[in-house]
Amino acid sequence: MGYWKTGTARSLASGFALIILFGALLLTLPFASRDGNGTPFLNALFTSTSATCVTGLVVYDTWSQFSIFGQAVILILIQCGGLGFMTIALVFSFASGRKIGLKERSVLTEAVGAGQLAGVVRLVRLILIGTLCIEGTGALLMSFVFVPEYGPALGIWYSVFHSVSSFCNAGFDILGIRNPGTSLERYAGNPLIILTVCSLILIGGIGFIVWSDLAEKKFHFKKLNLHSKAAIFATVTLTVCSTLLFLFLERNTLFRDTPAGQNVIDALFLSVTPRTAGYSICDNDLLTGGSKLLTMILMFIGASPGGTGGGIKTTTAMVAVCAVKAQFKNQSDVNISHYRIDGSTQRQAFSSISIYGLVALIGTFILCGHGIDLTRAAYECLSAIGTVGLSTGITPTLPAVCKITIILLMYLGRVGSLTVFMAVSRKGSSSKLRQPVGNITVG
Repeated sequence: MGYWKTGTARSLASGFALIILFGALLLTLPFASRDGNGTPFLNALFTSTSATCVTGLVVYDTWSQFSIFGQAVILILIQCGGLGFMTIALVFSFASGRKIGLKERSVLTEAVGAGQLAGVVRLVRLILIGTLCIEGTGALLMSFVFVPEYGPALGIWYSVFHSVSSFCNAGFDILGIRNPGTSLERYAGNPLIILTVCSLILIGGIGFIVWSDLAEKKFHFKKLNLHSKAAIFATVTLTVCSTLLFLFLERNTLFRDTPAGQNVIDALFLSVTPRTAGYSICDNDLLTGGSKLLTMILMFIGASPGGTGGGIKTTTAMVAVCAVKAQFKNQSDVNISHYRIDGSTQRQAFSSISIYGLVALIGTFILCGHGIDLTRAAYECLSAIGTVGLSTGITPTLPAVCKITIILLMYLGRVGSLTVFMAVSRKGSSSKLRQPVGNITVG
């Protein structure tokens, strides 16, 4: 089992790295840029990493810098990164009739967050069909706005691009034709665009294993397994609570002069996009301090396991909160919905939180060491490792060392810090001998 775990981690880590490198090389081609001069390799690597890791941090306005070919490359990278490269590779296996081996099934299981090898190919079929239907529906809804505004050709392309980008929680936009670098600010308060984007983000981020459980149990919440219940409960709770908090925090600033109905829609968007899509409807640097802090917390938590988003994951945060609650109540067991959570799950949750926090802290130190303000540096690093894409506007002006730091954070955030560390680590000792217990006072 340890061998398969390590081999799977290496396959995932190296596979994503190869896709990123290939995408970067394509984006450096002269015809990938709008002016025909090509894109410098570091900036192309940054863009390719951001797309493949479905982050959305950019050093250029995507429409202004890249041609239709370049935009298409970015869209393919987003789709590969959102579904996982092994899921895409399976399409070609289906088409060729090639049998799916044990190793491929093992990598697929890890990539989509399935708990077991059995049924993983059926799950991937559900993912592919579901993705096509959901992204198609999203594109159709958006076309009612984009086609009248930009014409049939551009309108359809914009609808498809932003539907895929939203579902994959990528946050890339190509709306710079009107006002470069403003993301969805033009459509703030537009119910059709905002609610469609929010729905796509949430559906993509809830996790493919939840999809499967919902389909199998015919949307009967009480019949769902514990993971699905926890993921849905955490997602709904975070969305509702953060929407209310944004309404309160921005009542005298962003929402001061806007109608009540628009406030609710925009607050919902502000609560959904940090987990982990990265679209914006305002200049994030103008948000209040409380809103920035709330956004950073949401970016750190992210989406649910096995979905298209990043972060420590909603269920990880839920396990940690319940463990702390049990400690406060002096309870020996950590329970969620009448189930006891075993110790290994708790250790994995706290390990994930610790590693993500430590890596984000190191990245923040590096950016601060190059003259970046602490709040902006922390915001940028949490956005990168959470694969969110929200920025206070400093990304294009970052020095090369800081760009490389953000690239590494995005990679770690998408592939998973634990996966990367497993990929580069040696197999642990299999000895059954255990060290004697030592006592250390903590707390």
